[in-house]
Amino acid sequence: MSNPVVSKQPGASSYGTNVQTGEWTSGLCSCCNDMPVCCLGFFCPLALGCYAASKYGESCCLGALPGGMTAMRTHMRLTYGIQGTVLNDTLMTCFCCPFEVCRMAREVRSRNGEV
Repeated sequence: MSNPVVSKQPGASSYGTNVQTGEWTSGLCSCCNDMPVCCLGFFCPLALGCYAASKYGESCCLGALPGGMTAMRTHMRLTYGIQGTVLNDTLMTCFCCPFEVCRMAREVRSRNGEV
């Protein structure tokens, strides 16, 4: 019995198919670009995390779960073709949480055409 010869490699995964710029649409400290998001992010980042998860198409509970924002940031980064690593995602959501949650909410709003 002979093994079939693979003449064509499988294509890339679905990640990165929505690539527009390859980077975040706003900087980490660009909170003034969207004041409602900024205010909600600094006074109640948990609520903003739930809002961002819902707008991204995930369960709103993802924003409240430990590690949920890191998982969402990683998925968002891969979906939009943004460079980075899982370690960077973890560090950003742990040590810069309010800023990063605001940026993720702005990203979702921007990609959905809401801003």
